[in-house]
Amino acid sequence: MQFTNLIRQHAAALRALLVLTVILGVAYPVFIWLVAQLPGLNHKADGSIVEADGKPVGSSLIGQLFTDADGNPLPQYFQGRPSAAGDGYDPMATSASNLGPESIVDQPGKPSLLTLVCQRSQAVGEFDGVSGARPFCTGDGVGAVLSVIGPRDSRGNVIHPTRVVSVNEPCDTTKTPFLNTYEGVRVECAQAGEDYSAGQIVPIHGSADAQVPADAVTASGSGLDPHISPAYADLQVNRVAEARGLAPEQVRQLVAQHTDGRTLGFLGEPRVNVLELNIALDTLSAGG
Repeated sequence: MQFTNLIRQHAAALRALLVLTVILGVAYPVFIWLVAQLPGLNHKADGSIVEADGKPVGSSLIGQLFTDADGNPLPQYFQGRPSAAGDGYDPMATSASNLGPESIVDQPGKPSLLTLVCQRSQAVGEFDGVSGARPFCTGDGVGAVLSVIGPRDSRGNVIHPTRVVSVNEPCDTTKTPFLNTYEGVRVECAQAGEDYSAGQIVPIHGSADAQVPADAVTASGSGLDPHISPAYADLQVNRVAEARGLAPEQVRQLVAQHTDGRTLGFLGEPRVNVLELNIALDTLSAGG
């Protein structure tokens, strides 16, 4: 009797497995696929593929690099924002750097987020012919951060500095620190291997006004963002126009044509799709 009940239970479980497999493993995926092929949905369901001359060249949802074989940005193309996904915009390695606002002190072989931002701002400035200076950055493109050593008050703030070190400027890479003195104490450059964590870490704002937009120097959370801000696009107009022998106003009109407003009129910010803009540029340059 027990054996018969056991057979019945297993048979019921097997029937349930088969039915659920057919419904959830076959019928439901086929139904969703058919719905996704409806007009208005099929383009997005198929990956939002962008074509040029009848050939797929990318997706409007995923950014890509516009660089030469050595990884140098091509001046005739608009550049996207930095990417922390693999070697850049790798959908199989989508990720962020996991570095936050408190990442301001460089570690051996691992620059802080602040220094990465400073380096990128300097590179973008040189590439696009503007100042790459920005607050909290030294003129050499690293984080302007001091370790201030001395007696502290009850809140942990140094009262009378006895020693001040520019922690992101090693002595073997700079002649003098970005700041000569801090509260009357001479600023030293950092010595390799020395620990300055006992000091109070103080970022120095400086007087620079950033001309390079934030999205030009920071990666998105996914590392796949295909868009840039209109401000970053405008920064690149003159360089792209010169490289292609076009009038800046022609390029600026293309940027305007490929600028999307806020979603539903109030969500997010205006944005420019870099891939679609560059394809339009190639078409214009080819006389299309």
